[in-house]
Amino acid sequence: MSFSLPSYAKVNLHLRVLGRREDGYHNIYTIFQTVSLCDTLTFAESGDEVLLECDQADVPRDGGNLIVRAAEKLKERLGRSVGAGISLEKRIPMGGGLGGGSSNAATALIGLSRLWNVSVPREELIDIASGLGSDVPFFLTGGTAAGYGRGTELEPVPYFSAEFMLIVTPDIHVSTVEAYAGLGADSLTNEESNRILRVCRSETEASDFLYSGAVNDFENTVFARHPEVGRVKQKLIEFGASRAMMSGSGASVFAIFDKEETRQTALKALDDEVNWRKFAVAAVSRDEFRAGLGLG
Repeated sequence: MSFSLPSYAKVNLHLRVLGRREDGYHNIYTIFQTVSLCDTLTFAESGDEVLLECDQADVPRDGGNLIVRAAEKLKERLGRSVGAGISLEKRIPMGGGLGGGSSNAATALIGLSRLWNVSVPREELIDIASGLGSDVPFFLTGGTAAGYGRGTELEPVPYFSAEFMLIVTPDIHVSTVEAYAGLGADSLTNEESNRILRVCRSETEASDFLYSGAVNDFENTVFARHPEVGRVKQKLIEFGASRAMMSGSGASVFAIFDKEETRQTALKALDDEVNWRKFAVAAVSRDEFRAGLGLG
C-alpha cells in the first residue's frame, strides 16, 4: 500500500500578538489561509519503524523532524507497534513563516491514520497536533480560519478567495524568538489581551477588512532587523499588488494581485532578484483542502 498527499503551506492574512501567557507562549489573534504551494508526503507500509526520507539533504530525518514526532505521538496514542516509510518532497521554504513543518506534521497524522487503517477521533488528533506546535491543528482543517490563544483554538471565518497570489521568500533566516522579543508584548496583562481579542474579532467582521485593516504585528521589528524583507514587500506593492504582507514572523511575504497579467508582470520584474524564491499560488478553500487530502 502506497499513496501520496499534499502538505499545503499557509499565510497569515492578519496577525496580532496580544501578550505573554503564563505558560511562556503568547496569545495571538490571526487569520490563517492555506495556499496551493505544497510539499508532498508519500506513505508506504514498512515493518514496525517509522523511516523518513527527503529530497533535501538539510532536512532532519529523526526526532528533530515534526513528521517523525507526529508519527511517534500517534503510535503512543494507539498503543501499537506499527511502522511506515514516509518520503517527503520539499517545496515549502523552511523557516519562512509558511508553516511547512507544521503542515507536514498534520499531514502525517492524516496519512498515517489511513495507512494504519485506524479511525482516530478528531478531538484526539487535535490534541496530538496541539502538542506538536501552535500551527499544527490548523492544518487538520485548512481553508480560512481564525486562530487565537496560542493559535491552536480555531473558529471558521468566511473563505478568502484569492486566485492571483505571489509568495516571495528572500534568503534570510528570521528568529521567531527575536521577533517576539522585539514586540515588547510581555507588558500586556491577560485582561488587556482579552479586551484586544474582542476588538480583533469585531474588526475582522468588516467586509473589506483584509484590504483595509489587516496587519502583521511582527513587520516593523523584523523589517528593522532585516531590511531585505521590507524591501520585498515594497517591491511587490510597486509592481501592482493590491495587498502585500509578511507571513508569520517572516521572512516570506505574500502579495495579492487583481489579475494574472499583473502577477506575471511582477514575476518578470523580480527576475533580477536571484536570491528571492518566488511562487505563484492561489488560496485553497476548506473544501479544496479536504478534497486534496481525501477527507471527503
